[in-house]
Amino acid sequence: MATETMSKTSTEEYTTLKLSSAKGPVYRKIKKAPVRNARLDEIPIIDVAGMFSSSLEDRKAVAQAIHEAATNNGFFYIKNHEVAPSVIDSAYVSSLQFFRQGEEVKEKVNANLSPGFTGWKPPNTQRINSAESIDVRESFSIRYNPKYDPAVCGDLEAIPPEARSCMTEDEFCWEQTSNLPQFKTSAIEYWRATLYLAKQLTRSFALALSLPEDAFDSKIKYPDAGVGINYYPTIPVSPTISDQVSIGSHTDFQLFTILWQDSAGGLQVLNKDGEWLNAAPIEGTFIVNIGDYLQRITNDRYVSTVHRARNLSGKERVSMPMFFGFGLNERCGVLQSCVSEERPARYEEISCREWVELRVRAMHTTD
Repeated sequence: MATETMSKTSTEEYTTLKLSSAKGPVYRKIKKAPVRNARLDEIPIIDVAGMFSSSLEDRKAVAQAIHEAATNNGFFYIKNHEVAPSVIDSAYVSSLQFFRQGEEVKEKVNANLSPGFTGWKPPNTQRINSAESIDVRESFSIRYNPKYDPAVCGDLEAIPPEARSCMTEDEFCWEQTSNLPQFKTSAIEYWRATLYLAKQLTRSFALALSLPEDAFDSKIKYPDAGVGINYYPTIPVSPTISDQVSIGSHTDFQLFTILWQDSAGGLQVLNKDGEWLNAAPIEGTFIVNIGDYLQRITNDRYVSTVHRARNLSGKERVSMPMFFGFGLNERCGVLQSCVSEERPARYEEISCREWVELRVRAMHTTD
């Protein structure tokens, strides 16, 4: 039920899609055309094996490919990412075990009961775009917890107070899922694996932006890094509910997202021409997309692209995104490498916490 307004441009029909932003509603023109599959020049597959190489030239080659994708549609697949298939498979299987339980069991781990708002979000409680249907999904949220970060080595007292105040250390979501011990084990293993991958990608982005490879290292020492496990029942194919969404049209908040999706498909990406593109599952890959904060600090050189999901596969669907960004206590303005006389800085410096709070207030509603 996105806000729709009919218009004509060069004989093509459009609707208007309403989206939330930190400064209020924004609108995008959408072509009234069937969703089509993305071409590889629109959402490329990048081999990131070189990202782990000891050769700087190999790492720069990956960074250049990422740069080209980030300035185009802001979405790309990555392969040879060094996350073991067994880690993904275990997280997937144990997630299905969790979601297939009765609601009376899952209610014990309702995120509304958690100090850190981790845990389960039931069906019909999330509406990521207020102009569209309530999301046809349920989800399980895991936030950054330094207890499980191998880089912290258990030394929580060494974490600066300003960083620690932005974290959650509660065990609610694991205490309330103790009936499925493998769920905690596999979910944390997946979180750790994608956390490591995200840190490597951050170094690639630094190289891509003509910065020292370690330019962002201090800002991701205690990152904003959360995994959301989404469970999507199928949307019935019916003319009366043709506008239902599994998750509504939106952009992501922070630096970037690393997404694993199962074989059901349903992820759709809005290109610059107002066309919805299927970002189909490709075995052995993750899909990465640029977030709003990275677009902001790159002075709009990198593109945070609107996307949504519609599970019309006739079967259940699972996706496991890692949402990654600088620590919430960190601040960043527009990068000097993204500023020129012809392209002055468009944004003021803002902390990640302020930014995320602005976006959350604007986006999360079921009104």
